[in-house]
Amino acid sequence: MPPAPTLCSLEIVDRRPFADALDFGKSGSYERIVARARHRVDPGAASQAGITDIALAPRDGDGMVGFAADVFILRPVDAARGNRRLMFDWGNRGNKRLLQYFCDARHSNDPSSAEHAGNGFLFRRGYTIVFGAWQGDLLAGDGRMLMQLPTARLPDGPVTGLVRTEFIADQEGITCFPLSGRSSTRPHPAVSTDSRDATLTMRPYADAERHQVSACDWAFARVEHGEAVNLLGPEQGIAPSDCHIHLPAGFRPGWIYELVYTGRDPLVLGLGHVAVRDLVSHLRYHDEGAALLGPVEKAYGYGRSQTGRAIRDFVWRGFNVDAEGRRVFDGLMPHVSGAGGKWLNQRFANAVVSGGQQHEDHFAPADHFPFAYAGCTDPYTGRCDAITRRGERDPLIIHTQTATEYWQRRGSLVHTDCEGRDLAEPDGVRIYHWTGTQHAADPNQGPPQYGICREWLNIARTSMLFRAMLDALDRWATDGTPPPPSRYPRVADATLVPFAVWREQFPAIPGVMCPNGPNLMPLLDFGPRRDEGIHDREPPGVRDLDAYPVLVPAVDEDGNEIAGVKAPMVAAPLGTFTGWNIRRRGRGEGAMHEFSGSYIPLPETPEERAATGDPRRSLTERYGDAAGHVAAVREAARALVRDGFMLEEDVERAAAMAADWGRPLTGVSGP
Repeated sequence: MPPAPTLCSLEIVDRRPFADALDFGKSGSYERIVARARHRVDPGAASQAGITDIALAPRDGDGMVGFAADVFILRPVDAARGNRRLMFDWGNRGNKRLLQYFCDARHSNDPSSAEHAGNGFLFRRGYTIVFGAWQGDLLAGDGRMLMQLPTARLPDGPVTGLVRTEFIADQEGITCFPLSGRSSTRPHPAVSTDSRDATLTMRPYADAERHQVSACDWAFARVEHGEAVNLLGPEQGIAPSDCHIHLPAGFRPGWIYELVYTGRDPLVLGLGHVAVRDLVSHLRYHDEGAALLGPVEKAYGYGRSQTGRAIRDFVWRGFNVDAEGRRVFDGLMPHVSGAGGKWLNQRFANAVVSGGQQHEDHFAPADHFPFAYAGCTDPYTGRCDAITRRGERDPLIIHTQTATEYWQRRGSLVHTDCEGRDLAEPDGVRIYHWTGTQHAADPNQGPPQYGICREWLNIARTSMLFRAMLDALDRWATDGTPPPPSRYPRVADATLVPFAVWREQFPAIPGVMCPNGPNLMPLLDFGPRRDEGIHDREPPGVRDLDAYPVLVPAVDEDGNEIAGVKAPMVAAPLGTFTGWNIRRRGRGEGAMHEFSGSYIPLPETPEERAATGDPRRSLTERYGDAAGHVAAVREAARALVRDGFMLEEDVERAAAMAADWGRPLTGVSGP
């Protein structure tokens, strides 16, 4: 029997020392390798079954479908000094994020210096760090990881179909968008550039009535900008374009503009899952991978937000099993994915689109059953399903989410059934709620900002929790030592509640506008071919606006959440930390803003509390002085170490960040 064809091969583009050969102790120095992965897959094989439009992808002389993806590797120069573990970063929208969130490093898409190693956590542990492209519709720029994917095509011409894109301007004067909605992302070209062949609507809120914009008032066109000409000001030109929309009067800030048009040439985006599967399998099990990295005993992966969704979709669709039936990842860490993760593998998908919030992308096709890792039944179809369903070939999973996911991404459905009852997570899954934090928590964040929101953005830091969780995952996969028990809000102990209960609990803080409810989970109708990855109906029909119950974490008298894992600055708060923030007037006021949380400082003294009518106890009533606050943070950090959620090395880091009332991060002046 002939040997199986090689599914992946690597072309090394560049290889050099990392961080000027800085010594990371036990693991020594590292090198960086830039490579290009070449993939070839059999479109008819069971390992590729279910990939939308793979049958329409062009084939080579052997009947194989080819594609390519960027790869970036950081590895110990002496493989024998590494820990024989591979850590894969899915990369959010093509950006390398692993070093930022696990090492507190300065973000870079071209990590090369010591500052890009941050505190060196992953390097000191001896991990081989692999970044691999998976999102095939990104455009070049900013050092993003890119893929080259095939375009689906019929024998007699291009594939065409309905495409829906949403545009929301956050400032005055925006007149042009790419049809993808983002400048980083390839649009689906319009078949016709006659605006009469498409429909553009506008509405102030997601659930408001759509008002059609006259075809005379917009065009498929792009704006060309030039230099100033004499005294006439900057030069501008309008050029026809099948990849842009132009609204001369400008997009009204905060309003939702929705374009439905006939597009062409969809990419076979589902091959992004194959790229990750076959790259990691190649590095683990193939001779070329062993020669490049040395032996790999365990493989782990991390993804946040968009890539947390990608991980859940990857596992649910069975891509953690390679073409030869071997397990690819031993453990995975999806973060802030919410209940979603099934938007990539469809015709005319937009991989960069957000998961679907209360205001933005509300009707995005990202969330549909199953939502939980444990099996349960969908009351609308009678189908029983789960994210994890392949026994020993499933990875161990540490799923983490923030307060924002409960408000904006239907996060309660990760651990409740479809009727709002608690589910027990499977043995190979842990779920942790990072209490009171927002969707994105920059480890090196500066002073708080407002953005277009009413409250300061949430500034709670959580990177210390990721470091402890990776150590816990490694012990779990290596010798079976279980991580700490799951810690998240539950219906049974009234820490997970309906919005009406939460509204009664949240304090009446002067000047604070609360949400009008969490982002609901509508039951959408995209037409009869949705299971084939094809949407015949855009915008989708809505069968039920509140199909599945969405619950939120209960709060205490300060408005801070009760259940979950509390990072030190949340456990010893200087303010109320929430997972929601409200858009300002003229920017969609009243609706929650994207993935933003709030930081609402506590009154500093009893006198200020009395003068403002704030019901929350002041800083001096809680801590006495700044030293008392540092002591409370240190105590909270040590409790996390005892419980397995934090490393000893991070205790004094947390205390140092709390010094002088946490300034400038908190913006608190101090009494």
